[in-house]
Amino acid sequence: MPNKVYICGVNTNKLPTLSQEEMQKLMIKIKQGDDSAKQEFIYANMKLVLSVIQKFLYKKKQHTDDLFQVGCVGLIKAIDNFDISLNVKFSTYAVPMIIGEIRRFLRDDSPIRVSRSLRDIAYQALQAREKIEARTQREASLDEIALELNTPYFEVACAMDAISEPMSLDEPVYSDDNDVASLGEFIQDEYTSCEKWIDNVSIKDALNELDSREKRILVLRYYLGKTQIEVSEEVGISQAQVSRLEKNALKVVKKYLI
Repeated sequence: MPNKVYICGVNTNKLPTLSQEEMQKLMIKIKQGDDSAKQEFIYANMKLVLSVIQKFLYKKKQHTDDLFQVGCVGLIKAIDNFDISLNVKFSTYAVPMIIGEIRRFLRDDSPIRVSRSLRDIAYQALQAREKIEARTQREASLDEIALELNTPYFEVACAMDAISEPMSLDEPVYSDDNDVASLGEFIQDEYTSCEKWIDNVSIKDALNELDSREKRILVLRYYLGKTQIEVSEEVGISQAQVSRLEKNALKVVKKYLI
């Protein structure tokens, strides 16, 4: 847990602890419609929520207050649905409800939609990693995690990657006294590479050397995919003239691209 006393305005050091008998009496009153008993029961079980959210604090960017609030929603649902006729401790019933509510929140809050099965593997992998590292006192490898879960390496790798926080292209990856470089500046694609940009500039320069009829022929032939016969009919010249003008225009373009 973070070194913090107040979470959502609640002083966690002053949360009460009730005996099992006191909780049973309160639960009976709750089922009879006593709202004040419900409030007291919720407040007394916030420590249970705090213990559960510790498992999910691997998400560094996820604020503890958010998880605590969501966990309290799960706690309230557990109270509303708890069957006092069953010989089951409330905490045994409530913990899975709280965990489920937090998992749904994390899944829906993620900027990238990930399937429930893949996310479940990721949670199991995180728990397995903690066990391995506690046992070996070193960082666990994906091979060891996959072996611990008896799950194929590829599935574990995909699951762990799926829950990782996406990075912004504006994320700074290098800086000195005078300059800051972002992640986007180190990523190239077919549309933004230097070579592609130079080719586009060269083609524009080449087209400026052509007359309007030659430009039109190249557009019809290479952008619209028309045959020389179709171009000849549209431009109003013979197919032989189209062929000659096309060849001359391509020679000009090639000179700018070499």
